[in-house]
Amino acid sequence: MRTALRNTKLTTGLTLLGAAGIATTALGGTAHATTTAPQAKPAAHATKAAKAADKDDKANKKTDKGDKKADKAGEKKAEKGKSYPDNLDGWIREAKAIMDKHDIPGSYDSIKRNIIRESAGDPNAVNDWDVNAQKGTPSRGLLQVIQPTFDQYHVKGTPDKLTDPVANIVAACNYAADRYGTMDNVDSAY
Repeated sequence: MRTALRNTKLTTGLTLLGAAGIATTALGGTAHATTTAPQAKPAAHATKAAKAADKDDKANKKTDKGDKKADKAGEKKAEKGKSYPDNLDGWIREAKAIMDKHDIPGSYDSIKRNIIRESAGDPNAVNDWDVNAQKGTPSRGLLQVIQPTFDQYHVKGTPDKLTDPVANIVAACNYAADRYGTMDNVDSAY
């Protein structure tokens, strides 16, 4: 009879405790564990939590829509009305579109790899320590181009500014194509 009573207490305790109680009871190994385990929250609380999660999801969707609007506001208009985000990905994609028109070779991946190595993606990066800087013409921009090289390899239709991200990429890729065949062949300072 004592064993039957003990099993009844265990079953009743598990019903009240739910999954957390089952885990605690299984770990404890006796019915005594059910008296020390925390009580499960009522089902109504779970419903409130679910409603709160739904509310958070709705708020996140509104934020996502706001982010998309902000992204659109930050996009630059390129030739023929196509827009690109005003960030590294957008600059490379816009430069690639211009390069394609002018038959300048270079893959997205090689351009990005070289940008990360040369400037860490900062369009205003300046190298003030190398031989070019010592001669008074520091390398600048995403792909660390010096002004004379930029002037020689600048592609019409891009801004005539060395630190403009798209103009810098296109001019550097134009130079790399002339000197190395393609930016894809550049794996170090060039």
